[in-house]
Amino acid sequence: MKILHVITSMNPKGGGVCQVLRNLNPYLIAKGIHVEVVSLDNEHDDFGIQDDFIIHKIGHGKTAYQYQPKLEKWLRANVLNFDCVVVHGLWQYPNYAVNKAVRVLKGQNKKVPKVAMMPHGMLDPYFQKSPERKWKALRNEMVWSLIEKKCINEADIIFFTCDEEMRLAATTFKGYKPLKTANVGLGIQPPPIDTDSFKQTFYDKCPTIKEQKYFLFLSRIDEKKGVDLLINAYNELSKEKSDLPNLVIAGPLETEYAEEMVQLASANQKIHFVGMLKDRAKWGAFYNCEAYLLPSHQENFGIAIVEAMACRKPVLITKNINIWSEIIKGDGGWIANLQEKGNLKNVLSDLINQSKDELLLKGSNAFETYQNNFKIESCADNFIKTLISI
Repeated sequence: MKILHVITSMNPKGGGVCQVLRNLNPYLIAKGIHVEVVSLDNEHDDFGIQDDFIIHKIGHGKTAYQYQPKLEKWLRANVLNFDCVVVHGLWQYPNYAVNKAVRVLKGQNKKVPKVAMMPHGMLDPYFQKSPERKWKALRNEMVWSLIEKKCINEADIIFFTCDEEMRLAATTFKGYKPLKTANVGLGIQPPPIDTDSFKQTFYDKCPTIKEQKYFLFLSRIDEKKGVDLLINAYNELSKEKSDLPNLVIAGPLETEYAEEMVQLASANQKIHFVGMLKDRAKWGAFYNCEAYLLPSHQENFGIAIVEAMACRKPVLITKNINIWSEIIKGDGGWIANLQEKGNLKNVLSDLINQSKDELLLKGSNAFETYQNNFKIESCADNFIKTLISI
């Protein structure tokens, strides 16, 4: 089988979708499947990552929609070389380019590959209902009517990463009538075995935290992630408890919102911004934290959550993250309800009051939950089996 993944960018600063491919593709390749990726990155972009699969970099698109006509031309010339095309994400030009290229080739009586679309949470009703997204929601309604509805309903199958994502997707837009849907799951590769060098590399990035207890937020510093809610709750608890663990916030700092968060936390010496962490520094941050925190307003899956669980760390997330029920079932963490005023602070306080043994038990439960639900092997096998079935 030959699979082509279509994605806007393989830049890790853009979020977790590209990491899905970096987790999945090595396992597919090990199973004898030929895998290639086409993206709208520039030819010499490598992001400091050495990928072991072919990436065709067509060049950046124009505007937020990422319009790049070279992509459709490339697809018309190359897509017949593949058995399946998997389109990752919505609301940008690559979805339309795949749909149009396949329709043109069908019109020429060519045997086209099967098309699977993987929204990665982008059909979640949050994006249409959130007050701060009023104009983006209006734009999405227009794009849905003109383009995305056709792309979704004409694809051979829509892939979802969990049951909750699949359920919510059906509630967002009128005219949502996919031919077939499937929960293929999502998994991560096991983390590297912990070493002292990981800890030291992390301390090099954050020397003020050395040998101190800390909670970890590691994600994009974005309003959707609830960073302001976390800082405010932590600041309030800091006034009540002098001995609570530090808070490390890891993520790119080159945005206006990130600068606002740094300012919001500036009076609290126990909050540390360390920028984006990768490789050894990232794993050092995971392995040495007390717990991982992500109070997001919406999250389809949350790769970093599962990475923390795979490092035997308990997690504090919200009911707006679609894998919350698996975590509750496995007793691997705490779930905050952002709809209830003060609930995040109360849940964070509960976490702070846990003993060392209680945290270790929760961490062990989190690891078991990862093993039972989010291992790459079982999820990738399901991905392959589902592709074969369409």
